[in-house]
Amino acid sequence: MSAHAILSPSGASRWLTCTKSARLEQTFPDSAGVAAREGTLAHALGELLLLHALGRVTDIAYENRLATIQSNDLYNTAMFGHAEDYATFVLERFAEAKAGTPDAILEIEVKLDLTEYAEQGFGTGDAVIIADGTLELIDMKYGKGVEVSAFENKQMMLYGLGALKFYSLAYDIQDISMTIFQPRLENFSNWSIKKEWLETWGDTVLRPRAALAFAGEGEFQPGTHCRFCRAKAVCRANADYQLEKVREDFASPDLLTDDEISDVLERVSGIENWLTAVKDYALVSAVNDGKKWPGFKLVEGRSNRIIANEEKVVGRLKELSYGEEVIYNKKIKGIGDLEKLLGKKGFAEELGKWVVKPEGKPTLVPESDKRPEISSVDSAIQDFAEVEIE
Repeated sequence: MSAHAILSPSGASRWLTCTKSARLEQTFPDSAGVAAREGTLAHALGELLLLHALGRVTDIAYENRLATIQSNDLYNTAMFGHAEDYATFVLERFAEAKAGTPDAILEIEVKLDLTEYAEQGFGTGDAVIIADGTLELIDMKYGKGVEVSAFENKQMMLYGLGALKFYSLAYDIQDISMTIFQPRLENFSNWSIKKEWLETWGDTVLRPRAALAFAGEGEFQPGTHCRFCRAKAVCRANADYQLEKVREDFASPDLLTDDEISDVLERVSGIENWLTAVKDYALVSAVNDGKKWPGFKLVEGRSNRIIANEEKVVGRLKELSYGEEVIYNKKIKGIGDLEKLLGKKGFAEELGKWVVKPEGKPTLVPESDKRPEISSVDSAIQDFAEVEIE
């Protein structure tokens, strides 16, 4: 199946509410940011630790796969600790299940078919534990920006339906337990429901809403779920929603009351998220596609000077009889401090050849800005062409 399902379980809270968003999002690139790639790596590490602890991979295979993960630029020792916490948590839950059901089973990275409810739907259960009459789904969330709750979590509910279909042929499952483990926020959340309730929701809510979403029908329904929508920057429904909130808050010419200010504060993050998305969309379009926005131009952004060869700078300062106590703080002092030490002219003469000023990243500014417009993206700023919209 495609790795980019139109009805992705991770976006279920969005397309179940705003059914037209599913098809609209397909017209925008899926630019997975650093956080997404970091989460994928952490999941691979957690899976490996579990498989090794369960004796399902050999020591040699474990060491080889671990070395590959550790060679990734996004890997760090903190990630290992978080993945280890996740693996320990899953093993503890499995041990508890086995205490009541000796033949309980634990499956890792289970592929789940969701097509009975959502066209082309599929997903992966991080860890699934089957005990007498009970199915528990455990999902690791590596993000640290938003605390995730298992209560009525639509992604987990879809996974629950997929797991029911997969395991009900061999097991008499009556209760579904959904668990979120978020190690970087020390967040643990669990929600349990009856099999009949989940299946009824699947038949009466999920299936008809998924059919609308897959067909691109229904209505746009903006809200907090727009936060991760790929189309949020240019979606008119979202723009109207965000601007209407501002108009509501500032419709009265009188001073805002304390309650109104508190209401504004609650809405700030959503509005800021939308404004940032619009700004990033406009910038990426200008840089990558040469898009010209009326009243704006693309210029080189500001940048700071850096010492390109610290060893040479330190050596020259010592030749000039400056001691380490005036050259270093914990590391070599900044350019401003060194200019005060030698004077601007002396700094330029003695150390200037080892100081560079990198190209500034392009930025969109009003046409009234005095900086010259960038007519094309040259090789010096090609790296910025891969800018990511989170």
